[in-house]
Amino acid sequence: MLIDDYDPLKGKRLQILKETGTVIKKLEPQLEEDVLLKAYRTMVLTRVADDKAVKLQRQGRLGAYPPNLGQEASQLGPAMAFDDNDWMVWAFREMGALIWKGVPLWRQFLYWMGNEEGNNFPDGLRVTPTSVPVGSQILHAVGISYASKIRKEGSVALVYFGDGGSSEGDFHEGLNMAGVLNTPTVFVCQNNQYAISMRRVRQTASQTIAQKALAYGFRGIQVDGNDLLALYSAAKEAVDRARNGDGPTLIESFTYRRGDHTTSDDASRYRSDKEVMEWEKRDPILRFRKYLEKKKLWDDEKEKELLNEVRDEVERCVAKAEAYHKPSIEDIFKYTYAEMPPELKDQMDRLQQREGSE
Repeated sequence: MLIDDYDPLKGKRLQILKETGTVIKKLEPQLEEDVLLKAYRTMVLTRVADDKAVKLQRQGRLGAYPPNLGQEASQLGPAMAFDDNDWMVWAFREMGALIWKGVPLWRQFLYWMGNEEGNNFPDGLRVTPTSVPVGSQILHAVGISYASKIRKEGSVALVYFGDGGSSEGDFHEGLNMAGVLNTPTVFVCQNNQYAISMRRVRQTASQTIAQKALAYGFRGIQVDGNDLLALYSAAKEAVDRARNGDGPTLIESFTYRRGDHTTSDDASRYRSDKEVMEWEKRDPILRFRKYLEKKKLWDDEKEKELLNEVRDEVERCVAKAEAYHKPSIEDIFKYTYAEMPPELKDQMDRLQQREGSE
C-alpha cells in the first residue's frame, strides 16, 4: 500500500514518473492508452486556456484571475481517480480538474469575466461552486462526505486547497471532524510553496503538511506534485480506502506555482528568477509527454495537431463566454432565497427604477 509505505514523518515522497519520462515499473499504474492521451490533452488544454485567461485579464476582458501554470498535474491526477458519483470541492486554481470532471471551459471563462452564471454547471455534475475564501471549502467537503456516509451513497468527496489554507482554522476543524466521524474525504493540499507571498516554511514548523493528518487519526502522504502518475495512484488508493469505510486521507501535492498568485500579484517581488527556472525543469506536461513518447503514443506531429486543436477550442470558448448575456439587476437578487424577502424585493425594485431613469 503506497500510503502506508511512504511515511511523511520519514521524509519519503512518492514519485513514479521521473523527469526523464521513465517510470518506476513496480509502481506504474495500469491506465488505458485512451485515458493517458485524454490526460495529456487535458493538461495541454489547461495550459493554453490558462495563458489565454491571463492575456484576457491584461486586456481588460476578464477580471482578477489565478494562473495555473506548473500545477496542471497537481490538479488533474487526483481528479482522474474519482467517479462521476463522487463530489469535487474546489478552491479557485483547479481548471484542469474541472475540465476533466466535465465543467465546460466557456463557463469557467464566464465566471472569471465576472458573471456568476459561470458557476451554473450542467445538471447532475457533482462539482461545487468556487470557494475563494481561503480554506472554507474544507468544511463543505467534510459535510458532503458525512452526508454520503449517513445516506450510504458510497460517494467520496475530493477537496482541493493550498498550503496557505492549511494555516486556517477551517483546515484543523475540517480534518479533526473527518477523523472523528471517519468520513469518506480525500484532502488534496496543493503545496505550491507560497501562500501569496509567504513561503511555506514561514507558515508551519512541521517538515511536511502531509504529516498533519496523523494528529487527526488518519493517514497522510506527500507526493511529487509534478508527477501525474504518482498523484493518480495516491488518490486512487485514498478513494478506495474511503469508499471501503477506511476513512479520510490527506495528500500533499508538492508542486510549484510558476505564475503569479493572481493577476493582481507580482511574484518577482518575493522570489528569484533562478528559483522559477529550477522548477521549469520539472515541468509536469513535458515530463508526461516524454513518458508518452517512450510508450510510442506521442510524437512531434501529434503535438502540433493537438496545439492547433486546443487553441481553436479555447478561442471558441472565449467567444461564447463574451457573447453570453450580461447579468441584470434581477440576477443579483433572485437566487439568494427560494422566496425573495420583502426588503430585498424593495431594494431590487428601487435599483431597477433608478436604472430605468438613467
